[in-house]
Formats: sequence, structure tokens, C-alpha cells
Amino acid sequence: MMRKKLVVANWKMNGSLVSNAGLLAGMKSGLDCFDRVDLVLCPPYPYIWQVMDALRGTGIDCGAQNLSSFTDGAYTGEVSASMLADLGCRWVIIGHSERRASFGDTDDLVAAKVISALDAGLTPILCVGESLAQRTDGVAEAVVRSQLDSVLTEVGRLHGRSIVVAYEPIWAIGTGNTASPDQAERMHSFIRSHLRSLDGGFAESRVIYGGSVNSANAATLFACPSIDGALVGGASLVVDSFASICAAAAAC
Repeated sequence: MMRKKLVVANWKMNGSLVSNAGLLAGMKSGLDCFDRVDLVLCPPYPYIWQVMDALRGTGIDCGAQNLSSFTDGAYTGEVSASMLADLGCRWVIIGHSERRASFGDTDDLVAAKVISALDAGLTPILCVGESLAQRTDGVAEAVVRSQLDSVLTEVGRLHGRSIVVAYEPIWAIGTGNTASPDQAERMHSFIRSHLRSLDGGFAESRVIYGGSVNSANAATLFACPSIDGALVGGASLVVDSFASICAAAAAC
């Protein structure tokens, strides 16, 4: 079955009210593939409402870059899944390598966050991926399998298949290096095969690629049969670059 491509913009910790307004205006006028591609913008928390307001009626969704595993309570500085849903968010990135490396998001915590997202009706974008050392040592697939199993064996018993997996080789994030089409396809194919083997209804889950996706390499990546879209970092902050990536997704 052909799955509709998904392109997710991860703005990370970038933006301002003024710069966001210009970026959003450019996207609204420059993107024309809403019916062929699912598009999601994930700004920092303070700008979610601005993005939501600007995107009304465009067909572009808004998501968040993280969430708390807790539902409510005395957790200063945290943002819950229900709060995001209340704003109108439909998606949330969970387990990004930057969260794992810099903020201590363990596999267990990632699993708890995924369950919180699903409980609130959000679609989690679960990030998995190996370091350069792990790939060099030949354990990339084992690392990714472990990351998937730690989350999905629990989630599958509770929720079924409402999830997206984003494969992001850590060595390619923000470095300008991209996994070759063959490397990306092999890992995506492995992930898809593993999803089918799990007892949780994940067989049709979309698997997208994240790791220095840009206008020059997007079409080649999207042409790979197992790649269902992209998680885009820096290139999503430039209208022309992001529009080119979205157009490449729509053409596949």
C-alpha cells in the first residue's frame, strides 16, 4: 500500500514573533502540495499559538518538539500532552537524539512520553538512530531495534498503530552529512520489517528519515521505497529549501 508522504519541520530552538511571521507567510504562499503530502510544523512551545493561528485553513498541521510524561501536577516548567491537544496540536516529536543526549531522555522515559501522547490523541513521532561509533561497530540495527522494542512492546498492548517512526542517524544530524540512499533504505526496510513482526498493529506505520535533509538530497531519499517522508531541521527555516523538499515529497 502506498503511504502518503509526511514532512515534519523541526524548528528546534529557533525563531521570534517577527521572523516566524515572515517564514509562515512565505510557506503559505510557496507551498501548494497540501493535498498530496502531510505537512507538520513543530515550533518551540512559546510560538505554537502563533503558528496555529497562521496555519488555519491551510491544511498544514502544528506539532510540538517534546512533552512531559506527566499528565498534570507540580512539575514546574513541564508541558503536558493534554495542554498541547488543547491548543490544537496533533503531533509531537519524542525521543529526538538531542533530547536523549542533552536532557537525559532514556528509553523508559521516551516510552512514557509516547503513551502520554497517545492517551491525549496526539500522534507521536518516535525518533530512533545510532551514533557513528555504533554504525562503525556494526551494531546499528541492534541499537535501533532496542530503541523500538523498549517503546513499542509496551505501547502496542495499549494503543495499536497510531505512531510515526523517524530514523535519524545521530552522525547525520546537523552535520551536513546524510545517510546514502542505500544506507537509509536498508535501515528503513529493517525498521519496517521489525514493525511488522511486533504484536501491536504497527505494520502500516510511516517511517520517515531525519538527518541533514535538504533540497539537494530530498528527491533521492524520497525515491527509496521504504522512506515515507522526512523530519527536517535547519532546511525548514528557509522557505525556498523547505518548499523544494515538500515538492520532492509530493512528486514521489
